[in-house]
Amino acid sequence: MSSYFKHSSSPLYAQVADALRERIVKDFWPIGAQIPTLPELAQEFGVALVTVRLAVKLLRDERLVVAEQGRGTFVRNKPQVHPKMRVETSLSKLADLYRELAPRVLPIDEGFATPRLEPDEGLLAPRYRFLRRVHASERQTTSVISAYLDERIFKLAPQRFRKELIIPVLMDLKGVKIGSAHQVLTIGTAGAEAATALNISVSAPVAEVRRVFCAPDGTVIYLGELTYRGDFIRVDMNLLE
Repeated sequence: MSSYFKHSSSPLYAQVADALRERIVKDFWPIGAQIPTLPELAQEFGVALVTVRLAVKLLRDERLVVAEQGRGTFVRNKPQVHPKMRVETSLSKLADLYRELAPRVLPIDEGFATPRLEPDEGLLAPRYRFLRRVHASERQTTSVISAYLDERIFKLAPQRFRKELIIPVLMDLKGVKIGSAHQVLTIGTAGAEAATALNISVSAPVAEVRRVFCAPDGTVIYLGELTYRGDFIRVDMNLLE
């Protein structure tokens, strides 16, 4: 196996397809261009011919390439460009962004669980409602989240918390005061569970976000651990501000 792929556990043909798809996205192979032959691609990536054949078939099924008998395989379309979400750095702007995007909420699991807190993140509430779900746009799943919500706050609007995004609901509740809100974003790769939920390859790039909201007394009332598709996140910063 080529060292290019040795660190991922997803099917080898899917990884080759990802690499070929990226070349189309970045115009390395523009629309109308002829891609290399299967033996040439197999040699380049250091994989079996059958692996490349399956990868190219996947791109044909996606209508990205077309095979013309006696001529070769040509780029037909680019992959669909999905809307990207801005990375906001204030709570009010984040809530407004979520209201604007209004993704669908697809529940995976619900129960009770205690979040793991870092020493400086705050104090544990007596009990947390655990909500694991996927957020999806009209075109695709965009993120998967594990959310821990203070049960006392969850009981204020249980149906809204189940059906809507948590942050806008928190902001709408008059009796809830947020004393601090902290967010950390890191770049990583998808594990098997996140890859399945987001319909991406294992080890595909993702953005991992950890959000911790505390009440004025330091009690953690909300902790969210989100994994976003790497192609859904956009960081846009004005360096003169």
